[in-house]
Amino acid sequence: MRPDTSAEYVDHNAEAARLERTAGLYPEDAEHLLLQAAAHLELADDRPRATALYDRLLAGTTPLENPFLVRALKAANLWEYGHEAEASAIIAGVRAAAPRDPAPWVIVAEALEAHDELEAAQETFTEAAVHLLTDVPEPPYATHSILFGRHRVRRMLGLPHDAWDGLADTLHSSPVSLDELHDPKRVWSLGSENPAELAAEISRLRAELGTHRETLSRPFPVAVLHWPAPELTELLTAYPSLSTEYPSHEEHLTTIEASLRELASSGTPNLGIVTGTVPSYEAFAASESASPADASLLPQYATTLAARGRATAWPPERGAGCWCGSGRAYEACHGADL
Repeated sequence: MRPDTSAEYVDHNAEAARLERTAGLYPEDAEHLLLQAAAHLELADDRPRATALYDRLLAGTTPLENPFLVRALKAANLWEYGHEAEASAIIAGVRAAAPRDPAPWVIVAEALEAHDELEAAQETFTEAAVHLLTDVPEPPYATHSILFGRHRVRRMLGLPHDAWDGLADTLHSSPVSLDELHDPKRVWSLGSENPAELAAEISRLRAELGTHRETLSRPFPVAVLHWPAPELTELLTAYPSLSTEYPSHEEHLTTIEASLRELASSGTPNLGIVTGTVPSYEAFAASESASPADASLLPQYATTLAARGRATAWPPERGAGCWCGSGRAYEACHGADL
């Protein structure tokens, strides 16, 4: 599907089939591609086939990068076509596992919310906030949806604001406040015959749509390419001319961190790192009918890996291992002077 193609004109079944074929060509990216295929099948209302793809991933012999995300998506999908008991059991398992990735938390909490399990949804959002954001000085962008979702559900339950709700308010950038956006009475405004009430609600909806578009405009990070030491040695042995790009592995690592910090200081959001391999890079060069020795292919290769879901967010979460693979915490390695 082209990025500029309206969803109204998408053949979701055909797109799912294309993604499944692509997953066969790039088995290292199968997890990301099959999750996209399952999403298209859900949009096509073929939920049993979507579940079959989730089961295929969970039953595969290749370890998943984010098994809890797959489980969460499977649970949300199952609930939509009548398998509430199985969905609830999977959701309980995801909550008990307490994943470090915010996405599974958001998916299971929103599934509970969508089926009017508001108390359980609020508890799930709160568990996620406590688990992921306690003692974190600045909530990562990916966790904002946890705080916003928690704020929304607590507003529906009529609960008073607490510290997490206050943090959500400070992170919210729309001109319409979260309290107003999450007002449970808004639904009645759409049925009002008062032009002023309708105009106010349209303004709120536009603000929400703007925030949603901002999120969708960042489908993958601005990514910097990282070569582990063995891969860089193999790359430079095969293509010596690239040594002008990579004088040494140590300098390569220093350049990555410096580039990301410079991008962050300029206000570029959603930064990430992709890790290259020589066989993958050679295959990419062949697909472009170009030589791997052409240095101009390197940023294109990084963008392609990011678009296929291979990027990891930068900077790593507090206490997480450094992106360079040293085995040390980021704060004690390349993030030491942040």
